[in-house]
Amino acid sequence: MNAFIAVVLVCANGLAQDVCTDDQALEVRKVRVANELGCATGWQEIIARTERRDEIGKSAYLKTECRRVKDPQ
Repeated sequence: MNAFIAVVLVCANGLAQDVCTDDQALEVRKVRVANELGCATGWQEIIARTERRDEIGKSAYLKTECRRVKDPQ
């Protein structure tokens, strides 16, 4: 069975989008979701609860990714 991981990267404004990866991001949040649609929803609420919420749009931006993972059988 396939599942998805929704990934939200908090990236510094000076970092290009293609360079912002798990290793380069200021913060990385991951959550398992049931489908690809789940990757596009809920992240706003997650980020709103973090200390970095006030940085978004000023000194940082968000990059979201949807990654497919295969459950071990």
